[in-house]
Amino acid sequence: VHNGGLYKRPFNEAFEETPMLVAVLTYVGYGVLTLFGYLRDFMRQWKIEKCQNATEREEQKDFVPLYQDFENFYNRNLYMRIRDSWNRPICSVPGAKVDMMERVSHDYNWTFTYTGRVIKDIINMGSYNYLGFAQKVGACQEAAAKVLSQYGAGVCSSRQEMGNLDKHEELEKLVARFLELKGVTCLAVKHNLFNVFLFPLLIQGCLILSDELNHASLVLGARLSGATIRIFKHNNMQSLEKLLKDAIVHGQPRTRRPWKKILILVEGIYSMEGSIVRLPEVIALKKKYKSYLYLDEAHSIGALGPSGRGVVEYFGLNPEDVDVMMGTFTKSFGAAGGYIGGKKELIDYLRTYSHSAVYATSMSPPVVEQIITSVKCIMGEDGTTVGRARVQQLAENTRYFRRRLKEMGFIIYGNEDSPVVPLMLYMPAKIGAFGREMLKRNIGVVVVGFPATPIIESRARFCLSAAHTKEMLDTV
Repeated sequence: VHNGGLYKRPFNEAFEETPMLVAVLTYVGYGVLTLFGYLRDFMRQWKIEKCQNATEREEQKDFVPLYQDFENFYNRNLYMRIRDSWNRPICSVPGAKVDMMERVSHDYNWTFTYTGRVIKDIINMGSYNYLGFAQKVGACQEAAAKVLSQYGAGVCSSRQEMGNLDKHEELEKLVARFLELKGVTCLAVKHNLFNVFLFPLLIQGCLILSDELNHASLVLGARLSGATIRIFKHNNMQSLEKLLKDAIVHGQPRTRRPWKKILILVEGIYSMEGSIVRLPEVIALKKKYKSYLYLDEAHSIGALGPSGRGVVEYFGLNPEDVDVMMGTFTKSFGAAGGYIGGKKELIDYLRTYSHSAVYATSMSPPVVEQIITSVKCIMGEDGTTVGRARVQQLAENTRYFRRRLKEMGFIIYGNEDSPVVPLMLYMPAKIGAFGREMLKRNIGVVVVGFPATPIIESRARFCLSAAHTKEMLDTV
């Protein structure tokens, strides 16, 4: 509230606390499952029930165990009961609707067999296809097919050797223009190697202040960097400011020397909570305490802002206030890979010293062309207004769907402008039941439970797309 002047538009987020009765019943549900799990383990030990889980041989008992005891117990007795809710195989383009291969299990989800039947026209509420570019027809598909015939499917080399194509150069310049980064370049690479970009940026003696709900890839990169990590409460600026003050006043542990760098690590949209980072306040704190800011725009690029330029545009801020901008092409652009944006000196340094830039194989040319075509469509450089219309349609779908769910009485988490919509289920039995019942009605959803969420905050997560029609959303 006291920072309201930093915002140029209303910022409305809701995280309703779990009702006490629901929390108690949820704990009771997990307790009952755990008791039955121990009973079944006892029966397996005495050969009363068939043991189907992977076990170590007798001669390996002295080895370091492959799994922690509780992890193994949880997988055997809790996760296995609702395993059919995940890893469902689809056999079509993951657009607004998908086709799914039907499978059945005759041993309580330990193994699956395919019936040979295909379930058609399932409304897809699980893909991060925010702007609807995951499609098998259209300008993107035609352009990618043309490049495939000219350049082939892959380069078979890293960009520093024989894998640097004119298409890669064109993509980087285009993305830099799209992000409105003046005098700045972008480095396009495979996304699954992004966490190692933190390696050359941070060393021992540096400090990372990380939001408690950051994605696992960011957490892994932070841990591997060798820097000290401290966690602040999600989107809580008082918690972040306290850590910044303490870091500056007390310095490094034992030596009390000043930290070499202090890096704030945040995401644009948090994919499990549906919340948007309080970026104006984060930037204000970053400037006040002279630290650096690393922004992960995996879910927000293309999905937020009047012209789809992400959370920076959404708040009307200057992109140059963010030191490192990272985003992916895997979601809004319907492709693969991602980018790192920042000052030219930073990008040149990463080109030379980052493992991803030096050793990773170049992005596939047809994939690069898919991104180029979709970005030009969003920017209107293809001579149409289709891209801008998709961005606007996504915003309308988001607000409409969230409003309708709230009117029905569901507890919905996150920001009213976030296309990620978590619907709270709470109880463990509801996780599997919700996913199965929705599939019976030809709707594919993602259900999430512990350990991906807190134990009493299981949820279904809807991901909206510009390709969804109002009729589809009404059906859901």
